Amino acid sequence: MRNIVVNELKQVALKEQPLEICERKGLGHPDSICDAVMNEVSIELSKEYLRRFGVILHHNLDKGLLAAGETRVRFGGGEVINPMLLVYGDRATFDVGDERVPVNEIAIRSTKEWLRRNMRFIDPDIHIRYQSEIKPGAAALQDIFKRKGKFLGANDTSAAVGYAPMTETERLILSLERHLNSPGFKKEFPESGEDIKIMGLRRERRLELTVAMAFVDRFISSEADYFRKKAEIAAAINEFINANYGFEAVNVGLNVLDAPGRGKDGLYLTVLGTSAEGGDSGQVGRGNNVIGVIPLNRPVSSEAAAGKNPISHVGKIYNTISYRIADRVQERVNGIKETYIWLLSNIGQSIDEPKVVSAEVILEEGVRLGEVASEIEETISGEFDHLSDFCMDLAMGRITVC
Repeated sequence: MRNIVVNELKQVALKEQPLEICERKGLGHPDSICDAVMNEVSIELSKEYLRRFGVILHHNLDKGLLAAGETRVRFGGGEVINPMLLVYGDRATFDVGDERVPVNEIAIRSTKEWLRRNMRFIDPDIHIRYQSEIKPGAAALQDIFKRKGKFLGANDTSAAVGYAPMTETERLILSLERHLNSPGFKKEFPESGEDIKIMGLRRERRLELTVAMAFVDRFISSEADYFRKKAEIAAAINEFINANYGFEAVNVGLNVLDAPGRGKDGLYLTVLGTSAEGGDSGQVGRGNNVIGVIPLNRPVSSEAAAGKNPISHVGKIYNTISYRIADRVQERVNGIKETYIWLLSNIGQSIDEPKVVSAEVILEEGVRLGEVASEIEETISGEFDHLSDFCMDLAMGRITVC
């Protein structure tokens, strides 16, 4: 494979730096809902194109907006006054010859299915309105899909970067949110909503976490009941962290905006378990990176992977495969503390031939770049040898991007 560059980074690995900041927006956060829904639409549309025509046709559905609704919270259960509004944007293939593809119907159906699987209290037929602004694609981008060859040309000039390994802080924040939104946790603490955001600050080996968790008002009978249940959840969070991680000290602040004595107005209460119901809107691309966190100390791509097509849009393909390659380098090449993989495409150029692939590595003490460079290059080439399988895994949703 051509255009591979391997360099040594002369910097301290993130885990050894004195300060680290990392965030995760959880399952029910408005931005996370947008990412997940639009990517689900891409997956289902890809399946439909394959079923009907044997190929995945042009679509890019990485523009989506969830406009907040309006609710009235109340101890024991409030009400939805105005539903949320989900707006779908961007482009897709509607017509192939005389055959019509029901793009808008697929978008709304797949959205409702995702909501039923993941949001316990949202009724997608009642609590959300749907507005599709999906239009047919530009002729030049659609033409890419008609060209011959094993791989399509990139439909954008785009850069991506991935890294490995994740730090302990990143792993903790990711696993904690998944634990808090797991079926077992929801069974034990049904008052815990799906909208959970975690911000982590590590100073040396001491970690401070700020956790925002939407409480579901139907399970809260009073202000005193709220604070009692909040204390139980805070204790469960600390128990999970202490059982799985080894920081010197961890300080957890749960719903720190709460103000005792102000009744329901001083509490983080929701009717449906997400701030999107009445407080906060969401948008594709404002959430986590493709491995699930927002790592403020790391370089990250500006591309939103969710919703982009999986066979020509490098904003999705390169964004995700850069992390796959970085993981493989860490697994297979000894003597490396940290790996960063940079990929750059040229619009129209075959996606298996990036304009450049740059591997930047932080080496263990005593290791020379010349001792590992060839293994790194072989690892990169090996991953691109399986690019078609990787793209199909993206298309079928076997690789998560949000």
